[in-house]
Amino acid sequence: MTPLTVPVGPEDHILGPSDARITLVQYGSYDCQHCLQALTVLNELFRRLDKALRYVYRHLPQETLHSVSFRAAEAAEAAAAQGKFWEMHTHLLENQHALDDADLIVYASVIGLDATRIAAELETDKYAIRVHEHLRSGVDSGVVSTPTFFINGLRHDDYWDVDTLMAAILEADLYHEQRTAAVA
Repeated sequence: MTPLTVPVGPEDHILGPSDARITLVQYGSYDCQHCLQALTVLNELFRRLDKALRYVYRHLPQETLHSVSFRAAEAAEAAAAQGKFWEMHTHLLENQHALDDADLIVYASVIGLDATRIAAELETDKYAIRVHEHLRSGVDSGVVSTPTFFINGLRHDDYWDVDTLMAAILEADLYHEQRTAAVA
């Protein structure tokens, strides 16, 4: 299994408790239909695992600067600066058929963001470096497609349906428990 090269840190977009036994990192792109499907899978994993799961999302747009997937990632970062990353994240995935700049500004307004600020930040590529950092960390970790998941720092190279991911998570959790018991 390939390791995650950049560990999860405070600058990441995180859902779930910091002391969760399982950390699931996803590299995704807002124009990826599979990433939209993964949203349902993640909701089910949270339902089953509750506070045992910490989820981290990182951008891996498949295109270049100013492409719709890159711009959507920048809009998500702009929303994060206003405290609404997860609202924008979900909205972008659910509306991936329309991700041009005008759409992104409308979505910002719909979820209660300062749309004028978002427009200005998109115009100046304010968050392009942050998106590139995610992209580089994904490439360095061997990510070639979206969605790609890492469970407790190791790339999950199998299907990502609920049952397969759940089995891999339980295996990682058991491994964690055995290592913890061996150290104690």
